[in-house]
Amino acid sequence: MRSDTVEDYLKAIYALQEQHGRAKTSALSARLGVTPGSVTDMLKRLAGQTPRLVCYQSHQGVTLTTLGVQKALAVLRRHRLLETFLHEVLGFTWDEVHVEAERLEHCLSDRLTEAIAVYLNHPVCDPHGDPIPSPAGEIKTPSGC
Repeated sequence: MRSDTVEDYLKAIYALQEQHGRAKTSALSARLGVTPGSVTDMLKRLAGQTPRLVCYQSHQGVTLTTLGVQKALAVLRRHRLLETFLHEVLGFTWDEVHVEAERLEHCLSDRLTEAIAVYLNHPVCDPHGDPIPSPAGEIKTPSGC
């Protein structure tokens, strides 16, 4: 199931998991701007689908499965490439690109994502200095970011 909401959850879980080892419902609620009950409902739904994207335990939080990490990194790649494209090609300021990339990240095909990467000469970081995941889902923090 690919939906904007699922992708937003995966991206948020990934960010919190990187910082804290797992994502707590309250932290996801604050980050996504939804009620804790809505977060719990979505986490139960995600945990019950096949293939599994998350491992969820009530009152313990959630972590991404290997597949969940891959999908989250694909969303991050699209987002950060869009931010870079908007900044370098269209002249958006670095503080404007995030909102636009949030809207567009769900619409890009893999083909268009890679065409943007080629056009930009495979950038390694976005305008905010965050590393752009490779097509294989690897994140390396280059010294130039």
